[in-house]
Amino acid sequence: MAALVEIHFPMTADDEWIDDVGDFMIDLEEELGIEEYDDGEEYGDAYIFFIAGASERTLLAAASRVATRDGVPAGAFAMVTDTQAPQFGMGRRVQLPVR
Repeated sequence: MAALVEIHFPMTADDEWIDDVGDFMIDLEEELGIEEYDDGEEYGDAYIFFIAGASERTLLAAASRVATRDGVPAGAFAMVTDTQAPQFGMGRRVQLPVR
């Protein structure tokens, strides 16, 4: 069982930020040693990115950096869970950015 952080963003009419975040995740993979655990996806009124492969602290730092990117919608939060969780949104909720 490994740490997993879900990064939840509210959906907006303009979804161009999603591609930008996807590209930024590649940079974070190289810089912080995280991995995008699964492809991001729309779920209800949220868009969720999944990251793993590092400590909880590193994953939350990465999530915070994603949440503070220009152009992403305000109100992001993280769910700290693990790779064996049976569904989205299980775990501890953390408001982003974490300082």
